[in-house]
Amino acid sequence: MKIRAWREAEFTLTAETAVPDPYTSIEVWAEFTHTDGMVLRRPAFYDGGRTWRVRFASPTGHGTWRWRTVANVPDPGLHAVSGRIDSAPAEGTGPFHRHGFWRMSPGGRSLVHADDTPALLVADTAWALPWRATEEEVRVYARDRAAKGFNAVLLMSVQPDMHAIGPRDRRADEGFDIGFEDLPVGRLNDLNPGYFQYLDRLLGILAEHGLVPVLQPVFQGFGWKGLDVAGTVVPPDEYARYCRYLVARYGARPAIYLVGADGSGDEPQIEAGGREVHAWDCYQQPTGIHYRPHARANAHQGADWLDFQWCQTGHGGEHVPERVADMWRERPVKAVANGEPSYEQTRTADLAAGWWQGHEAWSNLCAGGTMGVVYGAANIWQWVRRAGEPGHAVYFLAPEGDWQTALAYEGSTYIGMIGKILDGLPITDMEPDWETFINPRGLRVPSKLHIAYQDRGQLLRMMHDNGTPPAYRIVDPATGLVTARGQLNPGNVIPEDPERRPRVVIFTHFDD
Repeated sequence: MKIRAWREAEFTLTAETAVPDPYTSIEVWAEFTHTDGMVLRRPAFYDGGRTWRVRFASPTGHGTWRWRTVANVPDPGLHAVSGRIDSAPAEGTGPFHRHGFWRMSPGGRSLVHADDTPALLVADTAWALPWRATEEEVRVYARDRAAKGFNAVLLMSVQPDMHAIGPRDRRADEGFDIGFEDLPVGRLNDLNPGYFQYLDRLLGILAEHGLVPVLQPVFQGFGWKGLDVAGTVVPPDEYARYCRYLVARYGARPAIYLVGADGSGDEPQIEAGGREVHAWDCYQQPTGIHYRPHARANAHQGADWLDFQWCQTGHGGEHVPERVADMWRERPVKAVANGEPSYEQTRTADLAAGWWQGHEAWSNLCAGGTMGVVYGAANIWQWVRRAGEPGHAVYFLAPEGDWQTALAYEGSTYIGMIGKILDGLPITDMEPDWETFINPRGLRVPSKLHIAYQDRGQLLRMMHDNGTPPAYRIVDPATGLVTARGQLNPGNVIPEDPERRPRVVIFTHFDD
């Protein structure tokens, strides 16, 4: 077999004998050894019947990989199976094909690709998509988000509420599919392979559109309808085993692992899951925690498995960038972001609507949230099927419409635009800066980049020569259009915008 670098390949293993409870009782993995001595280990996942699968992506475009499986049972269909893969150079136009998967930057503040190309997370929130959406719907969703500039989606991998009820029908009112049959009693042992086979197809559609899944195993907070989430109840060892399953099934393609969500961060399931991901993810893709609004976002700050901390500022429509700044000051350094600002049009059509979202994202970014920006819309995150669909918490609904109507909310355009504006800039490990200019919101990479965000197009005066490149361009953050270019030296100013419109001033060594 020959595979391109950074392309997923799959190997099927078939047990010769049936085993009771195969998901819980059998462990299988494969070790891949490259001709240059590199060794990567990939866990296998159970896929129904007597079938296990191993998924692997080569991080190199040359040489040969020889692989051999190890199992905790002597079944010759699972244990000591071997093979060979020849690697070929990467091919394709997408950033992950050209540059490899995401990992953390040298300074731990931001994302980079495997070849150190800078990256910025631009994520949407479609928590319920895995168990509610159909393939046709995900294609509609993915086309819209990719066109706007998003590159990631926050997902609850399974419906987490133990007491949620409804038909097992993705097209029906209150309908949803089920990943674990025993989740309603707080366990994760009775896995439904068909659910994950369908999820494979949904995540494949997202991948086709450049959207990375941010995989949350089982929610710790409100969940889907606030009906008692299993993420705080399941035994930590079962939670960890499921995290390993997610790494096995989806870890040979771009992914982020959100092992804790909407909780305090101290729930025992979170540490168990984080350690398991760290032990089994040979590609070192980002792993972190997303917190509830009333929590200090610093649990496990010193853990080697933790890459990022994401706060949440609730759904009341407040701008609270100081939450991000507080995380940025924590040590040791972890990447930070506001993982859940107010969802657009929650309860009323004007809450967190329109440019509110753009200002929120740029403010969080400049406060130190340099891992990226996250957006959410009412009716999308819970995948509301139609206006008036019963069973949803009124507090989180938009005043009208469904998930597809919400795709057109104005604010999403401004979030996607951030990724387009910063694409190609040397943003790796940029940090907040208030010294170079008289300006409340700025970011700097010494001698390479300075970004000034101005919510009212204020006069911009350079106060210190911190090695800021003199060439600048002014960008309209709502449209991405360059409105002016020039050179600025210490002591000089850029006049205020006559109409006091928001603007982003970018100083760097431009190629054009």
